Amino acid sequence: MMKYSLFLVCICFVFSFPLLGQATYEREFRIKKSEFPQTARALVEEDVMGARRIRYYKEIDSVIVRFIVQFKKERLLYKLVFGSSGDMEDIKLLVKEVDVPEEVFESMSKHIGKDFRRYKIRILYQQYPVTGKREIKTVMRDAFQNLLLPYIQYELLVSCRTDPGREEYIYLFDADGSFISRRKSLPPNYDHVLY
Repeated sequence: MMKYSLFLVCICFVFSFPLLGQATYEREFRIKKSEFPQTARALVEEDVMGARRIRYYKEIDSVIVRFIVQFKKERLLYKLVFGSSGDMEDIKLLVKEVDVPEEVFESMSKHIGKDFRRYKIRILYQQYPVTGKREIKTVMRDAFQNLLLPYIQYELLVSCRTDPGREEYIYLFDADGSFISRRKSLPPNYDHVLY
């Protein structure tokens, strides 16, 4: 009887390891310029003039790897997001509430207010997605001129108070303020101990 119980414990122990590996978190960390994809780096060096504080990042999700270049240009903070192959996915521009049309911001706030009674918008991005219909040069020109066009989207990082505690969500809205998606934001991954 003891043999079987020991055997059962060992089997349960071995099969519990894959269950522990199921929870994967996205992580963004800074990388060297040389580690950035060559095609994406060439596009940045060619088309981004007058940028300051250029920083390169790699974001690893459960299934997706993205590369991000972040910089300041004309006092605005930009993020260019590239896929793992070096193809541009979108351009993000950090904006404030006053930069968004009033009726659009009101529509977004109403939708978030339906989900949560108490919330705070921590970060607001104006996003210019790159699709097969638009050329990258055109999207970059639109983003660098900060144009409000019908194809843009707004990405909001929202901190909410819920029953279990405080949680963060990433909301995505279109140019009219219509809801597109919501996903839970994962906490930052610290490699060092905070005292």
